[in-house]
Amino acid sequence: MEFIYLDNNATTMVAPEVKEAMSPWLDVNYGNPSSAYSFGNRVLSAIEQARSQVASLIGAKSEEIIFTSCGTESDNTAIACALNANPLKKHIITTIVEHPAVYKYCVLMESHGYRVSYLPVDTSGRLSMQDLENALLPDTALVSVMYANNETGVVFPIKEIGELLKGTGIIFHTDAVQAVGKIPINVKELNVDMLSLSGHKLHAPKGIGALYVREGLPYYPLIIGGHQENGRRAGTENAASIVGLGKACQLAESLVFKEAAYLAQLRNKIENTLINNLPGSIINGDKENRLPNTTNISFEFIDGEAILMMLDMQNICVSTGSACSSGSSEPSRVLRAMSVPPTAIHGSLRLSLSRYNTTSEIDKATEAVTSIVRKLRAISPF
Repeated sequence: MEFIYLDNNATTMVAPEVKEAMSPWLDVNYGNPSSAYSFGNRVLSAIEQARSQVASLIGAKSEEIIFTSCGTESDNTAIACALNANPLKKHIITTIVEHPAVYKYCVLMESHGYRVSYLPVDTSGRLSMQDLENALLPDTALVSVMYANNETGVVFPIKEIGELLKGTGIIFHTDAVQAVGKIPINVKELNVDMLSLSGHKLHAPKGIGALYVREGLPYYPLIIGGHQENGRRAGTENAASIVGLGKACQLAESLVFKEAAYLAQLRNKIENTLINNLPGSIINGDKENRLPNTTNISFEFIDGEAILMMLDMQNICVSTGSACSSGSSEPSRVLRAMSVPPTAIHGSLRLSLSRYNTTSEIDKATEAVTSIVRKLRAISPF
């Protein structure tokens, strides 16, 4: 059965090159990288090569990369580390549109005596630097702002935030899970202290992520036990998936500019077709500062879940928002924060692309969306 998969912000297909790179470390080279003998050292060498590949993609040093199980673990680790490094400071700054891995952890910290400033965004999903500056307090321990929003693709002013925080002693973390591999990133130019990424968002397998921690930053591990990851993350390394993440990062580094141009062309084709064919359609988010692969469109007076289900019957995969929030009947927290009109907020679709999507797929998908929206509007009581 052939599917048209347009939900790549939820997860991506494992690249063939990644599968090939992983294969020897699943069967032939299965040793424990912590073992003293050469059979284990072979695995350790592959892990260190992968660490170098991940570091290269984001302009870091190899020793600044810690492998984790996923983006969520990386986010949780970063926040916990920052708060442990500043035990006398009880204030956190983040945004109202963060991924649940950051947002819910900050909510939890409020129950532990922390004060959290949840910065708003405007109707285009943009963050005000003035709002951020005004929120800074003498006891601010951490600023955590996502690099790019998972629902709208809006890119945040990470470099400007890094400049603002330089020399303040406030730790700066960015959840870059949606951005890494899609746009060029250099942590040194950004002045970030910690950055989270996830393998399954850039054509590596699920269950592997990484956390960049700036050299010299006080570090407190979240997972305690063995000496793995230089004592920074206990647990026997997921060697095959680490190799896969390294290969995926190597591919992304070689393709990022070419791929961004290609995906932006497909995204624009989606938007132009649907906006022209369906009056009462709204593109949610900043049309300039955004990821090249993501569009979020609302269709007034209909239910996005109904569109999704009807597309699914045609083997077309899209979403109405974050995969980590699926199952909720509440309107998207991100779209509510952007003041998307009540007539449109329930009728939103997120389409997110990858290098494996084709123009033919886009034509079929936009034709299907157009037909479905017209049918639903024809029976809508509004």
